[in-house]
Amino acid sequence: MAPSAAVTDLAPTGKLRAVINLGNAVLAKTDAGGQPAGVSVDIARELARRLGVEVELVVVKAAMGSVDALAQGRVDVGFFAIDPARATTTAYTAPYVQIEGAYLVRNESPLKANEEVDRDGVRVVVAVRSAYDLYLSRELKKAKLERAATSQAVVDHFLANKFEVAAGVKQQLEKDLKRVPGLRLLPGRFMVINQAMGMARGKEAGAKYLSAFVEEMKSSGFVADALRRHGIEGAMVAPPAGP
Repeated sequence: MAPSAAVTDLAPTGKLRAVINLGNAVLAKTDAGGQPAGVSVDIARELARRLGVEVELVVVKAAMGSVDALAQGRVDVGFFAIDPARATTTAYTAPYVQIEGAYLVRNESPLKANEEVDRDGVRVVVAVRSAYDLYLSRELKKAKLERAATSQAVVDHFLANKFEVAAGVKQQLEKDLKRVPGLRLLPGRFMVINQAMGMARGKEAGAKYLSAFVEEMKSSGFVADALRRHGIEGAMVAPPAGP
């Protein structure tokens, strides 16, 4: 049974309000009935079960929607890519899943490697306020970032505006490759995205419980089983947290 202080921190309304981002194909999607499903949904339901409360899933279409929902107090927990720009408002657990950020170009593009992207005249499309937007905003010195509303819109925005590169979660870009001919991924990855759970800062009992919960979800095989159950390839269970 979860300590009462942790339940109060994590479910102050009597329900666990968890934000689910459908913009990350690795973590969530809609099922045949139009309901949210995926690794993050399974974890949220399991957390609610352990807290002894109902779960209320708040669905958003992009990472920035998750960040805003938590910052505005509309949810209690969420699933976020760890980034220092978000740490001022979000108390993160250690990561539970690691996924890769990749670049996509047209077949005729002269770009052959990730290291060649950061050059003058290259425009890289990202989903606004996504983990890779935040990361590339710091890392790219010469290439220019262009922003689409969601991860799913990145490739269409890239094509419509004749930009040079699209960036995103590799699994989403692989889905785009199947529907749009004439494109290819650059080999490898430009970043590893550490996906964690998060909650508002200042709730120590809840944060302690949430961190321990995530470690158990990894060590027990729950996360690995969820990845298999939902047919997710290319994502890895994150290693145990350090002391």
